[in-house]
Amino acid sequence: MSQRNQWLPHLAVLLGSIAIWFIIPLLKVPNTLVHPRNMSNVSEYLGPKTRDQWQEALEALPATPEKIPAFFFGHGSPMLAFPEDLKTDKRLDAMGPKGNLAAFLSDFGPALLKKYKPKGIVVFSAHWETEGERLVTDYGDENPLLMDYFGFQKELYQLKFKSRGDTTLSHRIVDLYTEAGLQARTSPKSETRGMDGRGFRGPGLDHGVFVPFRIMFGHEFLDIPIVQVSIDGSMSPERNWEIGSAVAKLREEGYLILSGGLMIHNLQDFGGFVESITSPYNAWNDAVLLAASVPEPEARKQALIALTKHPGFRAAHPREDHFVPLYVAAGAGGGSVSILSALWGAPTFAFL
Repeated sequence: MSQRNQWLPHLAVLLGSIAIWFIIPLLKVPNTLVHPRNMSNVSEYLGPKTRDQWQEALEALPATPEKIPAFFFGHGSPMLAFPEDLKTDKRLDAMGPKGNLAAFLSDFGPALLKKYKPKGIVVFSAHWETEGERLVTDYGDENPLLMDYFGFQKELYQLKFKSRGDTTLSHRIVDLYTEAGLQARTSPKSETRGMDGRGFRGPGLDHGVFVPFRIMFGHEFLDIPIVQVSIDGSMSPERNWEIGSAVAKLREEGYLILSGGLMIHNLQDFGGFVESITSPYNAWNDAVLLAASVPEPEARKQALIALTKHPGFRAAHPREDHFVPLYVAAGAGGGSVSILSALWGAPTFAFL
Protein backbone atom coordinates (compact mmCIF):
# COMPACT_ATOMS: atom_id res chain seq x y z
CA MET A 1 0.00 0.00 0.00
CA SER A 2 1.37 3.44 -0.93
CA GLN A 3 2.08 5.97 1.79
CA ARG A 4 -0.87 8.06 0.55
CA ASN A 5 -3.28 5.10 0.71
CA GLN A 6 -2.15 4.29 4.24
CA TRP A 7 -3.80 7.52 5.37
CA LEU A 8 -7.19 6.70 3.84
CA PRO A 9 -8.54 4.66 6.82
CA HIS A 10 -7.51 7.45 9.20
CA LEU A 11 -9.19 10.03 6.97
CA ALA A 12 -12.41 7.98 6.97
CA VAL A 13 -12.41 7.83 10.76
CA LEU A 14 -11.84 11.58 10.94
CA LEU A 15 -14.69 12.33 8.53
CA GLY A 16 -16.96 9.95 10.43
CA SER A 17 -16.18 11.71 13.70
CA ILE A 18 -16.97 15.08 12.14
CA ALA A 19 -20.33 13.74 10.95
CA ILE A 20 -21.20 12.32 14.37
CA TRP A 21 -20.25 15.38 16.35
CA PHE A 22 -21.19 18.25 14.04
CA ILE A 23 -23.50 17.21 11.19
CA ILE A 24 -25.90 14.55 12.54
CA PRO A 25 -26.99 16.67 15.53
CA LEU A 26 -28.22 19.29 13.04
CA LEU A 27 -30.44 16.80 11.23
CA LYS A 28 -34.01 16.18 12.32
CA VAL A 29 -34.14 12.40 12.41
CA PRO A 30 -37.71 11.04 12.58
CA ASN A 31 -38.54 9.58 15.97
CA THR A 32 -39.65 6.31 14.42
CA LEU A 33 -36.13 5.69 13.09
CA VAL A 34 -34.60 5.69 16.55
CA HIS A 35 -34.21 2.19 17.91
CA PRO A 36 -33.96 1.60 21.66
CA ARG A 37 -30.90 -0.61 21.40
CA ASN A 38 -28.98 2.42 20.11
CA MET A 39 -29.45 4.42 23.30
CA SER A 40 -29.71 3.91 27.03
CA ASN A 41 -33.10 5.60 27.32
CA VAL A 42 -35.08 6.16 24.14
CA SER A 43 -37.75 8.11 26.01
CA GLU A 44 -35.32 11.03 26.13
CA TYR A 45 -35.68 11.20 22.35
CA LEU A 46 -39.38 10.50 22.00
CA GLY A 47 -41.06 13.03 24.20
CA PRO A 48 -40.83 15.75 26.83
CA LYS A 49 -39.58 14.85 30.29
CA THR A 50 -38.81 18.27 31.76
CA ARG A 51 -41.18 21.12 32.51
CA ASP A 52 -39.73 23.35 29.80
CA GLN A 53 -40.12 20.55 27.27
CA TRP A 54 -43.73 19.63 28.07
CA GLN A 55 -44.78 23.28 28.29
CA GLU A 56 -43.37 23.75 24.80
CA ALA A 57 -45.30 20.68 23.60
CA LEU A 58 -48.53 21.95 25.16
CA GLU A 59 -48.04 25.35 23.57
CA ALA A 60 -47.47 23.68 20.18
CA LEU A 61 -50.83 21.90 20.24
CA PRO A 62 -53.05 23.23 17.45
CA ALA A 63 -55.80 25.53 18.68
CA THR A 64 -58.73 23.71 17.09
CA PRO A 65 -61.83 24.22 19.26
CA GLU A 66 -63.87 23.10 16.25
CA LYS A 67 -62.27 19.65 16.61
CA ILE A 68 -60.69 19.11 20.00
CA PRO A 69 -58.03 16.37 20.21
CA ALA A 70 -58.65 13.29 22.33
CA PHE A 71 -56.09 12.64 25.04
CA PHE A 72 -54.65 9.67 26.86
CA PHE A 73 -53.09 10.89 30.09
CA GLY A 74 -51.13 9.29 32.90
CA HIS A 75 -53.64 9.60 35.74
CA GLY A 76 -51.17 8.66 38.45
CA SER A 77 -52.27 7.12 41.72
CA PRO A 78 -53.52 8.21 45.16
CA MET A 79 -49.89 9.14 45.85
CA LEU A 80 -50.61 12.40 43.99
CA ALA A 81 -52.85 13.38 46.90
CA PHE A 82 -50.52 12.31 49.72
CA PRO A 83 -49.83 14.97 52.38
CA GLU A 84 -46.92 17.08 51.16
CA ASP A 85 -45.10 16.83 54.50
CA LEU A 86 -45.05 13.03 54.32
CA LYS A 87 -41.60 11.46 54.52
CA THR A 88 -40.54 11.01 50.92
CA ASP A 89 -39.10 8.08 49.03
CA LYS A 90 -38.26 7.44 45.36
CA ARG A 91 -41.86 6.62 44.50
CA LEU A 92 -43.14 9.85 46.00
CA ASP A 93 -40.36 11.79 44.31
CA ALA A 94 -41.79 10.63 40.98
CA MET A 95 -45.52 10.10 41.61
CA GLY A 96 -46.24 12.18 44.69
CA PRO A 97 -47.59 15.73 45.08
CA LYS A 98 -44.17 17.28 44.44
CA GLY A 99 -43.18 14.96 41.59
CA ASN A 100 -42.98 15.53 37.85
CA LEU A 101 -46.37 13.97 37.15
CA ALA A 102 -48.13 16.40 39.49
CA ALA A 103 -46.21 19.26 37.90
CA PHE A 104 -47.24 18.12 34.43
CA LEU A 105 -50.90 17.76 35.38
CA SER A 106 -50.90 21.26 36.87
CA ASP A 107 -49.83 22.57 33.45
CA PHE A 108 -51.91 20.15 31.38
CA GLY A 109 -55.37 21.06 32.66
CA PRO A 110 -55.11 24.86 32.33
CA ALA A 111 -53.56 24.49 28.86
CA LEU A 112 -56.54 22.43 27.67
CA LEU A 113 -59.08 24.90 29.03
CA LYS A 114 -57.27 27.89 27.56
CA LYS A 115 -56.67 26.37 24.13
CA TYR A 116 -59.99 24.61 23.52
CA LYS A 117 -62.55 26.25 25.83
CA PRO A 118 -64.54 22.98 25.95
CA LYS A 119 -68.27 22.85 26.70
CA GLY A 120 -67.72 19.78 28.88
CA ILE A 121 -65.41 16.87 29.65
CA VAL A 122 -66.06 13.22 28.86
CA VAL A 123 -63.66 11.04 30.83
CA PHE A 124 -62.77 7.35 30.79
CA SER A 125 -60.80 5.77 33.63
CA ALA A 126 -58.93 2.54 34.25
CA HIS A 127 -61.04 2.19 37.40
CA TRP A 128 -64.48 1.77 35.84
CA GLU A 129 -65.18 -1.11 33.52
CA THR A 130 -68.41 -2.80 32.50
CA GLU A 131 -69.15 -5.86 30.41
CA GLY A 132 -71.45 -5.61 27.44
CA GLU A 133 -72.82 -2.11 27.90
CA ARG A 134 -71.42 1.34 28.54
CA LEU A 135 -72.54 3.09 31.67
CA VAL A 136 -72.59 6.87 31.54
CA THR A 137 -72.81 8.94 34.72
CA ASP A 138 -75.84 11.18 35.05
CA TYR A 139 -75.21 12.87 38.39
CA GLY A 140 -76.86 16.23 37.84
CA ASP A 141 -75.77 19.26 39.84
CA GLU A 142 -72.95 17.58 41.77
CA ASN A 143 -70.73 14.61 41.01
CA PRO A 144 -70.15 12.42 44.08
CA LEU A 145 -66.71 10.89 44.66
CA LEU A 146 -66.03 7.18 44.97
CA MET A 147 -63.02 6.65 47.25
CA ASP A 148 -62.13 3.34 45.62
CA TYR A 149 -58.92 2.66 47.53
CA PHE A 150 -58.02 1.37 50.95
CA GLY A 151 -55.20 1.41 53.49
CA PHE A 152 -54.15 5.04 53.00
CA GLN A 153 -53.84 8.00 55.36
CA LYS A 154 -57.09 9.48 56.66
CA GLU A 155 -56.45 12.63 54.63
CA LEU A 156 -57.10 10.68 51.43
CA TYR A 157 -60.65 9.96 52.57
CA GLN A 158 -61.28 13.65 53.18
CA LEU A 159 -60.38 14.82 49.67
CA LYS A 160 -62.74 17.23 47.97
CA PHE A 161 -63.38 17.79 44.29
CA LYS A 162 -66.57 19.68 43.57
CA SER A 163 -67.87 19.29 40.03
CA ARG A 164 -71.14 18.79 38.21
CA GLY A 165 -72.63 16.55 35.57
CA ASP A 166 -74.98 17.31 32.68
CA THR A 167 -77.99 15.19 31.76
CA THR A 168 -78.07 16.48 28.18
CA LEU A 169 -74.45 15.46 27.62
CA SER A 170 -75.01 12.07 29.28
CA HIS A 171 -77.93 11.31 26.96
CA ARG A 172 -75.96 12.52 23.93
CA ILE A 173 -73.24 9.99 24.76
CA VAL A 174 -75.80 7.19 25.08
CA ASP A 175 -77.29 8.21 21.72
CA LEU A 176 -73.89 8.04 20.02
CA TYR A 177 -73.29 4.53 21.33
CA THR A 178 -76.75 3.48 20.19
CA GLU A 179 -76.06 4.88 16.72
CA ALA A 180 -72.85 2.83 16.64
CA GLY A 181 -74.76 -0.33 17.52
CA LEU A 182 -73.38 -0.50 21.06
CA GLN A 183 -75.42 -0.88 24.23
CA ALA A 184 -75.31 2.03 26.66
CA ARG A 185 -77.39 3.66 29.37
CA THR A 186 -77.10 6.36 31.98
CA SER A 187 -76.25 5.61 35.60
CA PRO A 188 -77.81 7.87 38.28
CA LYS A 189 -76.59 8.65 41.78
CA SER A 190 -78.92 6.00 43.16
CA GLU A 191 -76.95 3.23 41.41
CA THR A 192 -73.72 1.76 42.77
CA ARG A 193 -70.95 1.55 40.23
CA GLY A 194 -68.20 -0.30 42.08
CA MET A 195 -69.18 -3.75 40.86
CA ASP A 196 -66.26 -4.42 38.52
CA GLY A 197 -64.21 -6.68 40.78
CA ARG A 198 -62.86 -4.00 43.11
CA GLY A 199 -65.48 -4.34 45.80
CA PHE A 200 -66.25 -0.65 46.21
CA ARG A 201 -69.95 0.15 46.28
CA GLY A 202 -71.44 3.54 45.61
CA PRO A 203 -71.79 6.08 42.82
CA GLY A 204 -69.26 8.72 41.90
CA LEU A 205 -66.19 9.70 39.96
CA ASP A 206 -63.38 7.29 40.88
CA HIS A 207 -59.87 8.22 42.00
CA GLY A 208 -58.55 7.83 38.46
CA VAL A 209 -60.60 10.96 37.75
CA PHE A 210 -60.86 13.12 40.85
CA VAL A 211 -57.26 12.71 42.05
CA PRO A 212 -55.65 14.07 38.85
CA PHE A 213 -58.53 16.47 38.14
CA ARG A 214 -57.99 18.22 41.49
CA ILE A 215 -54.51 19.08 40.23
CA MET A 216 -55.58 19.86 36.68
CA PHE A 217 -58.67 21.97 37.39
CA GLY A 218 -58.64 22.88 41.08
CA HIS A 219 -60.61 21.53 44.04
CA GLU A 220 -63.79 23.24 42.85
CA PHE A 221 -64.56 23.07 39.14
CA LEU A 222 -68.10 23.98 38.18
CA ASP A 223 -67.49 25.95 34.98
CA ILE A 224 -68.20 22.99 32.68
CA PRO A 225 -69.72 19.55 33.33
CA ILE A 226 -67.84 16.27 33.74
CA VAL A 227 -69.37 12.98 32.66
CA GLN A 228 -67.60 9.63 33.14
CA VAL A 229 -68.05 6.62 30.86
CA SER A 230 -66.99 3.04 31.60
CA ILE A 231 -64.35 1.25 29.55
CA ASP A 232 -65.04 -2.25 28.24
CA GLY A 233 -64.29 -5.03 30.70
CA SER A 234 -63.30 -7.45 27.95
CA MET A 235 -59.94 -5.64 27.91
CA SER A 236 -59.95 -6.12 24.14
CA PRO A 237 -57.85 -3.50 22.32
CA GLU A 238 -60.21 -3.54 19.34
CA ARG A 239 -63.33 -3.30 21.50
CA ASN A 240 -62.00 -0.38 23.52
CA TRP A 241 -60.83 1.33 20.32
CA GLU A 242 -64.44 1.03 19.14
CA ILE A 243 -65.66 2.49 22.44
CA GLY A 244 -63.60 5.60 21.75
CA SER A 245 -64.45 5.81 18.06
CA ALA A 246 -68.18 5.80 18.78
CA VAL A 247 -67.97 9.11 20.67
CA ALA A 248 -65.45 10.82 18.37
CA LYS A 249 -68.17 13.18 17.10
CA LEU A 250 -68.14 14.87 20.50
CA ARG A 251 -64.80 16.41 19.56
CA GLU A 252 -66.56 18.41 16.83
CA GLU A 253 -69.34 19.38 19.24
CA GLY A 254 -67.00 21.18 21.63
CA TYR A 255 -66.32 18.41 24.15
CA LEU A 256 -62.98 17.32 25.55
CA ILE A 257 -62.35 13.56 25.67
CA LEU A 258 -59.83 12.38 28.28
CA SER A 259 -58.90 8.75 28.94
CA GLY A 260 -56.71 7.98 31.92
CA GLY A 261 -54.46 5.07 32.82
CA LEU A 262 -50.81 4.12 33.21
CA MET A 263 -48.26 2.34 31.05
CA ILE A 264 -46.74 0.52 34.02
CA HIS A 265 -49.12 -0.77 36.69
CA ASN A 266 -47.92 -3.76 38.66
CA LEU A 267 -48.99 -3.53 42.29
CA GLN A 268 -46.83 -6.55 43.11
CA ASP A 269 -43.75 -4.54 42.15
CA PHE A 270 -43.86 -0.99 43.48
CA GLY A 271 -40.34 -0.51 42.14
CA GLY A 272 -41.96 -0.30 38.73
CA PHE A 273 -43.16 3.21 39.56
CA VAL A 274 -39.54 4.41 39.72
CA GLU A 275 -37.45 5.05 36.62
CA SER A 276 -34.04 3.39 36.63
CA ILE A 277 -31.47 2.48 33.99
CA THR A 278 -31.62 -1.07 35.38
CA SER A 279 -35.41 -1.29 35.43
CA PRO A 280 -36.80 -4.43 33.77
CA TYR A 281 -39.55 -2.20 32.32
CA ASN A 282 -37.23 -0.04 30.20
CA ALA A 283 -37.75 -1.93 26.95
CA TRP A 284 -41.51 -1.91 27.47
CA ASN A 285 -41.65 1.80 28.29
CA ASP A 286 -39.60 2.56 25.18
CA ALA A 287 -41.80 0.33 23.02
CA VAL A 288 -44.93 2.27 24.02
CA LEU A 289 -43.36 5.58 23.05
CA LEU A 290 -42.10 4.17 19.75
CA ALA A 291 -45.52 2.75 18.87
CA ALA A 292 -47.23 6.05 19.66
CA SER A 293 -44.71 7.85 17.43
CA VAL A 294 -45.55 5.94 14.25
CA PRO A 295 -46.70 8.66 11.83
CA GLU A 296 -49.08 6.75 9.54
CA PRO A 297 -52.46 6.20 11.27
CA GLU A 298 -53.16 2.60 10.29
CA ALA A 299 -49.57 1.54 10.95
CA ARG A 300 -49.74 3.29 14.33
CA LYS A 301 -52.95 1.45 15.18
CA GLN A 302 -51.33 -1.89 14.40
CA ALA A 303 -48.22 -0.94 16.40
CA LEU A 304 -50.32 0.06 19.42
CA ILE A 305 -52.39 -3.12 19.29
CA ALA A 306 -49.23 -5.21 18.88
CA LEU A 307 -47.96 -3.89 22.22
CA THR A 308 -50.05 -6.55 23.95
CA LYS A 309 -47.67 -9.13 22.42
CA HIS A 310 -44.53 -7.37 23.67
CA PRO A 311 -42.41 -9.53 26.02
CA GLY A 312 -42.62 -6.88 28.73
CA PHE A 313 -46.37 -6.29 28.52
CA ARG A 314 -47.56 -8.82 31.09
CA ALA A 315 -44.95 -7.81 33.68
CA ALA A 316 -46.02 -4.17 33.32
CA HIS A 317 -49.72 -5.09 33.32
CA PRO A 318 -50.68 -8.25 35.20
CA ARG A 319 -54.18 -7.03 34.33
CA GLU A 320 -54.87 -4.78 31.35
CA ASP A 321 -57.24 -2.29 33.00
CA HIS A 322 -54.70 0.54 33.17
CA PHE A 323 -53.48 -0.06 29.63
CA VAL A 324 -56.64 -0.26 27.51
CA PRO A 325 -57.72 3.38 28.12
CA LEU A 326 -54.96 4.16 25.62
CA TYR A 327 -57.09 2.49 22.94
CA VAL A 328 -60.17 4.46 23.92
CA ALA A 329 -58.31 7.74 23.40
CA ALA A 330 -56.72 6.55 20.16
CA GLY A 331 -60.10 5.43 18.85
CA ALA A 332 -61.66 8.78 19.65
CA GLY A 333 -58.75 10.71 18.18
CA GLY A 334 -57.67 11.69 14.72
CA GLY A 335 -54.96 10.76 12.26
CA SER A 336 -51.93 12.29 13.93
CA VAL A 337 -50.46 12.16 17.41
CA SER A 338 -48.34 14.35 19.66
CA ILE A 339 -46.45 13.10 22.70
CA LEU A 340 -47.02 15.78 25.32
CA SER A 341 -45.03 14.07 28.04
CA ALA A 342 -42.84 10.99 28.19
CA LEU A 343 -42.86 10.67 31.95
CA TRP A 344 -41.89 7.23 33.15
CA GLY A 345 -44.84 4.87 33.00
CA ALA A 346 -47.28 7.79 32.81
CA PRO A 347 -47.03 9.46 29.40
CA THR A 348 -49.63 11.73 27.85
CA PHE A 349 -50.60 11.58 24.18
CA ALA A 350 -52.77 13.91 22.10
CA PHE A 351 -54.62 12.20 19.25
CA LEU A 352 -55.29 15.10 16.89
